[in-house]
Order: sequence, then C-alpha cells, then structure tokens
Amino acid sequence: MNCSDLIIIGAGPGGYKAAVYAAKKGLKVTIFEDVNVGGTCLNVGCIPTKTYVHSKDFKEAVERQPQVVEALRSGVETLLSHPNITLVREKGVFINANTVSGVTAPNIIVATGSSAKMLPIPGADEQNVGSSTELLGLKELPKRLCIIGAGVIGMEFASVFQKFGSEVTVVEYLKECLPMVDGDIAKRLRKLLEKRGITFYMGAGVKSIEPTPNPSLKGGEQSKSFPLGEDLGEAVLFEQKGKEVAVEADYVLMATGRKPNVSPDFANAGFEYDERKGIAVDENFETSVKGIYAIGDVNGRQMLAHAAEMQGIHVVNRILGIEDKIRFDFMPAAIFTEPEAACVGPTEDQLKEQGVPFECHKSFYRANGKALAMNETEGMVKLCCEPEEGKLLSAHVFGAHAADIVQEVTAYITLGATLRQLRETVHIHPTLSEVLIEVN
Repeated sequence: MNCSDLIIIGAGPGGYKAAVYAAKKGLKVTIFEDVNVGGTCLNVGCIPTKTYVHSKDFKEAVERQPQVVEALRSGVETLLSHPNITLVREKGVFINANTVSGVTAPNIIVATGSSAKMLPIPGADEQNVGSSTELLGLKELPKRLCIIGAGVIGMEFASVFQKFGSEVTVVEYLKECLPMVDGDIAKRLRKLLEKRGITFYMGAGVKSIEPTPNPSLKGGEQSKSFPLGEDLGEAVLFEQKGKEVAVEADYVLMATGRKPNVSPDFANAGFEYDERKGIAVDENFETSVKGIYAIGDVNGRQMLAHAAEMQGIHVVNRILGIEDKIRFDFMPAAIFTEPEAACVGPTEDQLKEQGVPFECHKSFYRANGKALAMNETEGMVKLCCEPEEGKLLSAHVFGAHAADIVQEVTAYITLGATLRQLRETVHIHPTLSEVLIEVN
C-alpha cells in the first residue's frame, strides 16, 4: 500500500492549488482526478464562459473556447508534474478514514466540486434542454434561447447570447435577479439588459417543459439550432401572478444552481455529509472526522473557484501548523455580464435585517472621466460603512470593470480600513477606480 503525507480527491481549482502549495512546502501529495484537471471552472465553467464574453461573435467563441481551455489545462498538468505530486487519473474512493484507493495518508482533502442542478419538473430531460455544459457544447447559435434562472450563470449567458444575436428570455422564480447582489444594483442591471432586448419574467414558477413545433422550419428542413437535428423546439410553461404563460425556444438553459458532488463511499470514511448540502465542515473546513477536510463546492459554503483555492491553502497551512489571516467572511464575487456586476460583503437589506448601524454612499459612472472616454457611462457604486465614514462593510457595483473595482475595496475591508482612509488614498487620474472616492 502506498503512503503520502496528503491525499486530495479532485483536481479542480481547490484541489490542484492545494496540491501545488503543499508540494512546495515539502509534503508528498497524491491527487486523484477521473476527468480533466482544472475541474468545472476551467473545462466547462468560468473559463469557457469568459471566452464567450470576450469573443466578438458565436463562431469565434466556439473556435476559441477549446484553444483557451487546452492551454490552461496544459498549464495545470505542468504544475501537477512537481516531483512531490503523484497524479492518479482515476476516481479516488474512500476505503476507510485514512485510505483512498490503495493510498494512505494522515490527512485527506475532499475537493470533488459540484454539478448542475436541474429542476425536477416534467420535460427537464427533453433533448433541447440542458445545463451550461451542454449550452457551451452547441455548434450553432440558437435563434431563441430561454433561460430558467437569473442567478450568476443565467445572467451571464443571457448577456452573451443576446450579444451574439439570440432572442433571449429569462424566467426567474424570485422577484429580482442576482440575490447575492444589492437589490438596487441588481435592478439597475436587469433594466439595462431589458433595454438591450432581453425579456425577463420575474416571480415566475416554471411548471414544465414541452416539445413544440419549430415555426422556423420550412418543408421539413431541419433546424441547425438543435444539437441532434430534431425538428422540435421547447415550450417553457410557467405561472406568473396567477396566470399561465408559455415561452417557446429553440433551446432551454437550466441555470437553477449547482449541487455538491457527494459519493456513497464517503460513508466508509465516517464523516457527516448530505446529498443536498454537501459535506459538513467547521471553520477550518475539517469534517467530523479528524484529518479529513472538504473544500470548495462540495462543502456548500461558498461556491466560487477562488473560495475553493483559498480554502485549500488554509487547510494546508493548518496541516503544517502555519497561521494565516485569510478572511472567508468577506468573499468577493463577480458576474461577467455586459456591463459587469460585482460585490463583497452584505447588501443594504442584509445590514438592516442584522440591525447593524451603517450609512450608504453612492456614485455613478456617468460622472467619471475615464468612463466617459470609454463610452461606458452605465454604472453605479454603492459602498456601505459604519457611521461617519467608519469601517468599510461592503461594496456593490455594476459597470465596466466592476470586478476590479470591488477587488480594491476587498483589500480595504480585509484590512479593516475605513471609508475615510479609502477617500484619502491617491487614485490615478483618469481611472474608473476614482468612482470609489467620488461617493457621496
């Protein structure tokens, strides 16, 4: 039986980053991966989606996607060739609390990620219904795309496919899109996307999906919109304000969240887990069994690639007895629509619910010189802080390079800085980041 200092199950962002970091610190690491290294984010998630966002049309996006993914995957393979790392290209299966597929170690990290969650409704398995993975696999642009769900995945695909020329409809159960973003920001972004031609049905509960004749077909001609050449479209049936509504589409994207990838063999290790919530962990991402940790999407805490990466680094530090000050209570996130949206910290409504004293400060891109020069005047910044320009609590932004702007505020928040200190930091002129010191 082989021995290692650390076993990692899954070579996604959390798993491979933890492996490389641990190896550089001198640990002998065995990492298991039965699909492609890089996980969902690199292969069928963040990276392919951003390739679409930054492509001028659908044809270019389809051509560039595999090139970008392969280049980055090759880079991960190179990182995992470190002499202290053994990459096993098979599924890691727990035999007991110290053994995975014939390898033993005193410490084990589970980083198995997540998969798309489909609504349990009639028609969810229709041929022209799929998750983001299947949508990214289409070789022809759907003329009509219906997206169920207005979270991060739904909004990003709505924005990019509308840009490519699809007629896009979004059906969302909640009253507003992007629940993790401040309501004021989310509403403004949705209204802007509506002006660009995207149709939104908010507060709508989807009941079923049914095949329907495709009106674009003539004389039995097959539609190129369909991956398997069927001559049927799909009708998404939902209820909104007591009325039954149907939306027809060539393709339906089910963007209704993700579920942790748990496995029956987890029971052999003895830690607590749930098929819906994932693996239960403490503040250091350790499971109920000492020496076994769970990071990334599988613990259900923060389903973000960068969260998984930092959780993995924290776990390795803990194994090595290294103290760090990583702030998992302030996790920035971005939505790569056009324009972008991004956030860090609680929304205004959440602060009110928590009874936290705060004040809000806003500024708008239309008053920023760089935004005017870039012809990117649609945008807004909302900063929340303790009273009298005290400690920064959150930032919610939409507009060009919103992610970069929120990243700057994240650094201030992590260090416990105040709005006054942010205002007193010299910012280069002209830059978009000047919107931060222009808040009033």
